[in-house]
Amino acid sequence: MLMVKVAIVGAGLSGLAAAGVLKEHGIEAVLLDKGRSPGGRLATRRIEDGRADHGAQFFTVRTSELREAAGKWLEKGWIKEWYADPHPRYIGTEGMNSLAKRLAENFDVRVNSRVVKVKEKGTGFAVQLDSGETVEAEAVLLTMPAPQTLELLNASGIEEDSGLSAIQFNPCFAALAVLTEPLKLENGHLDRGLPENVERIAEQSAKGISKEPIAVVYMKGEWSKEHFEEEEAAVLSAILHSAEKVIPENKVKAVQLKRWRYAEAAELVNRPFLSIGESGLLLAAGDAFLRTDDPAGRSRFESAYLSGLAAGEELALKLKNAAK
Repeated sequence: MLMVKVAIVGAGLSGLAAAGVLKEHGIEAVLLDKGRSPGGRLATRRIEDGRADHGAQFFTVRTSELREAAGKWLEKGWIKEWYADPHPRYIGTEGMNSLAKRLAENFDVRVNSRVVKVKEKGTGFAVQLDSGETVEAEAVLLTMPAPQTLELLNASGIEEDSGLSAIQFNPCFAALAVLTEPLKLENGHLDRGLPENVERIAEQSAKGISKEPIAVVYMKGEWSKEHFEEEEAAVLSAILHSAEKVIPENKVKAVQLKRWRYAEAAELVNRPFLSIGESGLLLAAGDAFLRTDDPAGRSRFESAYLSGLAAGEELALKLKNAAK
């Protein structure tokens, strides 16, 4: 049995940001993630001799908090500027997941660890994993997409009336196409004047993260929702047909599909985190949780980061007050 101050469920950007805040306050945390790597939608896949981001392609900076952090990441060589339009667009130097791995280096991150229940136990919580292991913690932060958080709370018998159910997500398909030659796109990125149902196209060799030319095609939420349960081959065929004016099919050597069930929040909460229950020590956070002064008004890398910071500060305050 593992005993910690804080158990963070989900090792995406919000969880990593919260862990950083807690560490600054001298508070021990463990991050539990069902995936094989930290990062969540900071996801990078190796294909043949190439590499492709298939979640977040980049991030921009509009707040002082992320500007300070990004400055440190630039100095360390963890990120680099891709291009500006009008804000600089930053990427991980070896893909977006490389940034997540760098951020996770100084934390206790347990991957392949699926949380199945969270039970209140005395003055704390028992976090149960599908392996049968239990993590005991004084506080818990849930950073998965809101629908997954609700599923966990329901499985745990915890009533939720904080507004979490109001958050809705659109799915997204991302097709990763290995090409015979690079696309002739300005900066390697296209998000305007696209074919119907296509959200964006990003060519990975133009980003400087791949030796192979690999184009990642993102489909819009409504289209992805309509086709989400279809067979992979049919979906890939439809995506390539949709994108053919930009990516001629005779230039595609191989293609893979990524299904993001919870890609982008369609309904948001104008609070950086939500408190669940009366203790104030069970919180939910993530990119769908926006500060009231959020400058963009939509879910993104920066909103996930800011939400994690705010939740980490809240738990640090609560734990220090409880110890007095």
